[in-house]
Amino acid sequence: MSALLSLLGWSFLPGLVTGWTQSLYYSITIRAGDPKPQPGTPRWAEHRRRIHIAVVALYLLYTIYEADYELRRQGTFYTDLGVPLHATEREVKSRFRRLAALHHPDKAGGADDANAYFVHLKTAADTLTDPARRFAYERFGPDAVASWAPRCVTVRDFVIRGAQTLVPYYAVAAVAMYGLGLLGYLDWGRYERWLVLAVLFVFEAHTVTRPDMPGILDKVVNPLLGRLLGRAPYLQFQAIALARNLSVTVYIAFSQIGPLLSADTSSGQVVVSGSRGGNEEKALREGLERLEMTVKRLDADATRLLETELAPFAGDEQIRSSMWAKVKEWLVQNTIRSDPMVRDALGRSFAKRRIDAPAGARGTR
Repeated sequence: MSALLSLLGWSFLPGLVTGWTQSLYYSITIRAGDPKPQPGTPRWAEHRRRIHIAVVALYLLYTIYEADYELRRQGTFYTDLGVPLHATEREVKSRFRRLAALHHPDKAGGADDANAYFVHLKTAADTLTDPARRFAYERFGPDAVASWAPRCVTVRDFVIRGAQTLVPYYAVAAVAMYGLGLLGYLDWGRYERWLVLAVLFVFEAHTVTRPDMPGILDKVVNPLLGRLLGRAPYLQFQAIALARNLSVTVYIAFSQIGPLLSADTSSGQVVVSGSRGGNEEKALREGLERLEMTVKRLDADATRLLETELAPFAGDEQIRSSMWAKVKEWLVQNTIRSDPMVRDALGRSFAKRRIDAPAGARGTR
C-alpha cells in the first residue's frame, strides 16, 4: 500500500529529505571554515542529483522490506500449525490434535481470544487436509479460499475463479499504464514498464495454474532464505504479493530515478532531459533567442535606412545635427505622444490643474 501511495503522489517528501541529507553531508565532509558548494553551482547540483537518487533508492528498498515484513508477520497455516510445506494429511491431523489439547477454549475458560485462536487452528487444519482447498490456499491465500469455498469444490473450480480475478487486474493495469503514457507521465522506461508487467503476468499465471511450486521459488529463493536467514519458505500467494509490490517499486524507480541518471547539472540546476519542464524551458529559451535576433535585425534595418536618408548630407555636420534633432522631435510627436497610454496620462495630469488657474500657469497650484 505504501508503494502505491508513493506512486500516486509523494514528490515533496524526497525533495525535503534530500535537502536535509545534503546539508548533513556537507556538515560531515566539509571542514569548518571551508566554503560549501552554493545553490545554483554545478557542483551543488551534481551532489543534489546523487543524493536524491540515493534517498529514493533507500526508500524503495524500505518499501520492499516493509511488504516482506508484513507477509512474515501474518504467517501461514503451515507456520501456525508448525508443519512443513510437504506435510501429509496424517501429519497435519496429528499436529492439530496436539495443539487442540493445548489451546482448547475449555482450558482457557471460554475466553474470546482462545475461541478465535482455536477456530483459526481448526480452519488451518481443515484447509490443509483438503487437497483442493490446500491447492487454492497456497496460490490465492486464506481470504480467497474462505470466500470461494462455497462455490468452488475442485481444483479446476478454484483455478477458473482465480483466472477471473487475474485478467481484470492486469487489464486495468495495462489501461492505466497506456493512459498515463499518452499523457506524458511515463516517458522514461516506457518499454521496460511493459516488459515488467508482462513478466509479472506470466509469473503469476504460471504460479497459480501449475500443480507444483515454481522452480525459482522452490530451488533458489526458499532454500537461500532458509540457510542464510532461517526464514520460513514463501508460499505461492506470498511470492505473488511480494512480486506485485516489487513491480510497483520498479515503476517508481523508473519515474523517480531513471530520468536523474542522465540529468544535466552544468547550469547549476538538475535539468532532466526529456522532461516536460525541461522542454518548456528549452522552448522559452529558443523563443527569446529568436526574438532577440529579430530585434537586432530590425535595428540594423532602421539604422541602414536612416543612413540612406542622410546620405545626401554627408560631410555637413551642421545639417546632419539639425536632421537628427528633427527626427528626434518627429519620433516624440508621432510615436510617444500618439500612444494611448501617454495621452491618457497627459489627460489626467491636465485634469488635476485648477480650473481657475491663470493662463500660462504651471503645475497644479
